[in-house]
This record gives sequence, C-alpha cells and structure tokens, in this order.
Amino acid sequence: MPQATAAAVPRLPIAEGSPSVRWFAPYGSVEERDGKRLVLVGGLLVGQFDPRDRDRGPRNVYAVTLAKEPTMHLGRLAAAFGIGEEYLRRLRRLEAARGLGAVLKAAAGGRWRITDAKRDELHGLFAAGVTVSEAARRQRRGKGRVSRPTVSREWQRWAAHRDGAKLAASVAAAMSVIASEQLALFPSTAAITEVPGELSPPAADPESAVVDAMASADQAGTVAVDEDVGATIVLGSRPVIGGAVVQHVGTWMMMALAARDGLHDEIAALGGADDATRVAVDATLASLAIGERTVEGVRRVATPTATTLLRADRAPAATTVRSRLWLFAKAHAADLMAAMSQRYLDAARRDADEPAVFYVDGHLRRYTGKHTMRLGWRMQDKRAAPGTTDYYVHDEDGRPLFGVAVPSHDSLTTWLPQIAARLRDALGPSEKIVLAFDRAGSFPEQLAGLRDAGFDFVVYERKPYAAVASGAFDRTIAIRGEVYRLGESRRKNLGKARGRVRRILLGAPDGTQINVLAVSTLPAERLVGILLGREAHDDPSGRWQQENAFRHGVERWGQNHLDGRKVEPVPPGTIIPNPRRRRTERALAIARSDEGRARCALAALPPSATDERRARVVGELKDAIWRRVHLELIRPLVPKHAPVEDTDLSGKLVRHTGQLKLVVDTFRIVCANVEADLAGWIAPHLGKPREAKKVIANLFDAPGRVDVTPTEVRVRLAPSANRSERVAIRRLLEHVTSMRLILPGDAHRRPLRFEPQPS
Repeated sequence: MPQATAAAVPRLPIAEGSPSVRWFAPYGSVEERDGKRLVLVGGLLVGQFDPRDRDRGPRNVYAVTLAKEPTMHLGRLAAAFGIGEEYLRRLRRLEAARGLGAVLKAAAGGRWRITDAKRDELHGLFAAGVTVSEAARRQRRGKGRVSRPTVSREWQRWAAHRDGAKLAASVAAAMSVIASEQLALFPSTAAITEVPGELSPPAADPESAVVDAMASADQAGTVAVDEDVGATIVLGSRPVIGGAVVQHVGTWMMMALAARDGLHDEIAALGGADDATRVAVDATLASLAIGERTVEGVRRVATPTATTLLRADRAPAATTVRSRLWLFAKAHAADLMAAMSQRYLDAARRDADEPAVFYVDGHLRRYTGKHTMRLGWRMQDKRAAPGTTDYYVHDEDGRPLFGVAVPSHDSLTTWLPQIAARLRDALGPSEKIVLAFDRAGSFPEQLAGLRDAGFDFVVYERKPYAAVASGAFDRTIAIRGEVYRLGESRRKNLGKARGRVRRILLGAPDGTQINVLAVSTLPAERLVGILLGREAHDDPSGRWQQENAFRHGVERWGQNHLDGRKVEPVPPGTIIPNPRRRRTERALAIARSDEGRARCALAALPPSATDERRARVVGELKDAIWRRVHLELIRPLVPKHAPVEDTDLSGKLVRHTGQLKLVVDTFRIVCANVEADLAGWIAPHLGKPREAKKVIANLFDAPGRVDVTPTEVRVRLAPSANRSERVAIRRLLEHVTSMRLILPGDAHRRPLRFEPQPS
C-alpha cells in the first residue's frame, strides 16, 4: 500500500452531515443503505457488509486493511465500522501474527468444535478440490471424526480464509486509484488521463476540488421519493475519465452499439433524459453483457472502477437500478418496446423483389413463486404449468424484433392476426411480408384470414393427411445437408368455401412425408428453405433459428427471468377454465377406472370364493358405480369455463403487471441484436465461426486501459482469447472503431477507439 497515499489527497472537514454516513478519512466513509453498510474509498465502492450478519469476517478485513494506512485515524476508523478501538487493536495484532485469514473469525454466537489436526486435515482435502460430502466420507477413521454439518461449517471458514485476500485487494486497489488520481478523486472533477505526447487540461485548483468534493458528499445522501417506489437514491453523472485498469470496460462496446441502435435516444424522448436513468440503463446493459442475465447482476459490476465504467458518481445498487427503471417503466414500457421494434423493423425492409420474412412463435415462461397463476401448456414437459406465454417475432436471421406477454395463454391463432397487423403498420402497405410459424397456427380459418388480409405465409400442414405415391415427387432438394424429394400436388382446400392454398410435398430421407402449406409466389425451394432450412449443413437457417434464439435468449440473456414482481388481481369477468370442472373430470376418470377394476375382480372370482370375499368385491363395485353415476349427473351442471369470480380462484388468481419485465426484455432484445452484429462481423475471421458469440462474450467481460484525449476515447482491451482469436478480435475492433461510436452520456461526443492491448 502506498506510504504517502492520504497525504496526497485534498483534505475535507470530517463532519457527520448525515447519520447514515460515517467518515473515517477525508477520502473514505461507511454509508448505510437498505440495512447494508457500504465501504467507499475515493468515491469507489470497495465492499459492503451487513451489521446484522453473524459473520463479521468481511467487516474485520476491511477495517484491518484500511488501518495499515500510516496516516489513518484509528479511533475514527473504529467508530465508522461500529467497533471499539481495543477490538480493532486486537484484530490488527491477530492479523500481524497469523495473517489476514485469522481475522475471519467464527460467526458471532457460534463455536468451532474441531481440533487443529482435524482442521488441517479438512483444509487439505478442500484445497485438493474435494467436495463437502466427499470430505466427510474421506476423514481418517478414529475418535476425531466429525459430522457432515461440521465439515460444511469448516468449509465455509476455509472459503472465507481463501477469499480474505480478495476482500483486501479491493481496498488496496481503491487506495492505489486515490494515489494515482490525487486531486481528481471526486466525480465532480473532470479528470482526463494524460497521454504521452498529447496535451492534458491544467490541474484543478485545490480549494475548488475541496468544494466540489463536499458537494459530491452532500449529493451522496440525496434521495427522491415516489409514491409507488418509495425513496430512491439519486444517481449523478460524471465525465468520461481514464484509468490504468477499468474492469468490464468491454461493455462500452455494448453501450455504444445500443446507443447507435437508438435505445438511449428513445428513452430520452420518452422522458428518461436524466442522468439517473442513463446510469441505470448502462448498468443494466453492462450486467447483461457480462452474463448476469438480470437487473440484480449490477452487483457484479460494482467493482472499484465502476464509477469510471458507468460514468457515475457512485456504483449503483441493484435496488436503486430497479427502482429507477420502474419509474420509467410504469409509464413508458410499451412505448419503448414499440419504438425499438419499429427501428428494427425498418432495418428489416427488403427491396421490391425480396419479401421480408418473419418467424412467429411462443413459449411458456414458467412461474415457481407463491402466487396463483393461470396454467399454460408447456411443450417441453408435455403438461400444463403456471406462468406466462410470450410470443416473439424474429427476422429471417433469427434476431428478435419484439415480444408480447400473454398471461391468459391465448393460442397462436388468436395472436397471429394482431402480430401481422403490427408488422403491416410498421412496414407499410407496399412491403411484401412472409410469416413462418409452426402447426399451432395451421388452422383453415386463420390461414384464410391471413391470405385475405394480404399476407404471405408458409407453415406445416396439420395431420392427418393422405400419403402420396412416389410419383408425386418430381425433383430433389438439399436441406441442411440432407436430400429430400420435392413435389407440388393439387392445392389444399381449406373447406367451408374458404378457398385453396399451395401444398408442397416433401419426402424425408427416412421415408416420412411432410406437407407444407403456403400462400406466396416464391419458388417452392425458397419456401422450404424458409421453413426447414437452406442447403448447406453448417448454414444456420430455417424456423429452427427461432427455436435456437429462444434457447439462447433464456441461457444467455435471462429471457425467462421474472424481473418484475408486482402482481395484480385478474379483472372480474375474465373467463378462465373452471378448476371445479377439471377436478370433476379427474374424479370421474378415477371412478370409471375403479369400476373397471372391480368388475374384472368380480369376474375373476372362482366358484369356491367365500361369501365374505365376494361381498367385499361387490361392495367396491357398488361404490365405484355410485361415484360414477353421481359425477356423470353433476358434470353437466359444472361449466368448462366461467368468470373468475364464479370459481374457486376468486380473490386468489393474480397476474404480473409486466411493465418492468417489458423494459428489461427490450434491453435483452437490443443486447441480442448487438451481439448478433458483432458475431457476424467477427465470424469470417475465426477458425471456428460457430464460437463467435462466445468470443464476443469474452470481449464484453474484458478489462482494459482507458485514455481520454480532447479528440477521442482510447480503450485498450485485454480479453481472454487464444492466438487465432486475438487476430480476429483485432480486425473486429478496427471495424468497430471505424464506426466512430459515441458513449451515451459523453457531453463532448468523442469517438471511441478500441484496440487490443499488446501482448
């Protein structure tokens, strides 16, 4: 740790302006928020601990590490952390004698009933990668064996010892930042990293730096109150500054490309032009980009360099980001999704000879919480499950365009006309649109409606349909590396005077027959390619691109996460499946099954059976018959569907409001499109193009050096990559730099220059 760190820092008068802020030095404080105590050094969040937690280890590590600063006032340090000066002295002596891990004591109120020899034995097993259960089994036989819960507690202590150095490292990193930046410690100072050979702005006046720092400290306690959210901490913006090491700075590429796609402009146009909203949006984009998948993932962005990464006066907490997004979402969620979908649909426009192709499908987003939700059919489980059905629209390359949440689980046939109308409104009456969907929408009435509304489509025909002779196939076609037989027979009659549509016949290599229905003037080969895939085996194509996009959206971007937890009762008058009718049907099926078994048992009785045994079987048969007759009589009196207030679910059935979920899903759509763009640019330069998105994920997570000049912001990234991937990354960064992207919130609008760090 630097010996003259604190001496180089401008002094602030330490005064407790707020009971929730306890200053232990002019550059550091302990602040209490939402029951947690945050340790801040030079405006950077270095860690946090819960004063109510029995585990005092993190608190002790932070206090002992800060106490090593030569100019630290130990009395104020102990008071800021809520401990006595004598207790701090004992912790320092313990750390000096036995190392930093020794201050990670047992939880308050608990005892470690284990000998030193047994502790050393278990620690050796843990260091070798042995799990808790296996360590409990592999103990030496004898009197000293301990139970599995004791082994588990000892593993927790061993892990705490192992992680003690990590906790201390965050404090040391923040102190080094203070030493390097000196006067440019606080968010209000517009510090710019000096680049050799270039001009840098003059140093700030010390007195003005103190005034600015005091203003920043005052702002740290500022809150805004909303009737729905409550008190929220105001997030302030700071200029773009440099840093020798900025963690996750690869996410700047995500933020800049999202701004290029118009996300920040649309949010500002809808009333989110303030700094707090911009910081919350960028924090969410960063957490999604590094693979956290939820808003709560901003915790992983709260590194010592988070303020530099987000250009904010503090590292925002997850609750602060969630509250800020909710303030925006409750009024503008649907408008933001519509605005971004319009931008992506404009980009999907084709020339006059080529139609715009869209895939439409839905999947069930399961709910496993405590509330009572409507059931929907989950195809993967072959059963109904509580949750919400999401219908998504993807373009021909599998990029998501927009989604619709349907808590009532309406069928695809119900939403197809509405989605088609949305596409028509966005693209205009002259654009040719081809919709591709699965058998869930392949019903005559809906197909005729789409055709009459001027939409082209291609879909599988629902079985049963007649098998055709081999002579009906007159040519072959390659689909994803396999040869299919192809033919067009007579047109499909939709019945009830609805007219006819094209029917394309396919003979699979295994001999099965696949019928495809279409309304389009495109060649049969093109329509089959849209639905089943193109010729090349390694060419991602066909409707399975949407299925792959669903899976990628769930695993990479957290598409199935709940996000918003607010619920509301299902409105009165909503028609739902009657749960009483379902129970009646189930009971009737059981009664019929019991009756059948009883009749079989009675018929199988030998003539020599006792009267008691025969009477028992006859009694079971009579009981089953009585239950069957009773249920058959009451079944017509129980409707299959009924208003929610007339069912057993009255006052219990709820649904999620969905505003916050809609906003975060819009961010996920933007992130998925940015990732697809980057993967498309880097794939031609990779030896394994299929791993392009994994390389992009590593690029987002990369740290790097940031140098700010009056004309540009230079970012030198250090991603995890092998030699061939580094070559591809260099070419990608050259392409991205040529786009002259701008960071959202940069008042000077300096273009970003991305470069790989020299190896």
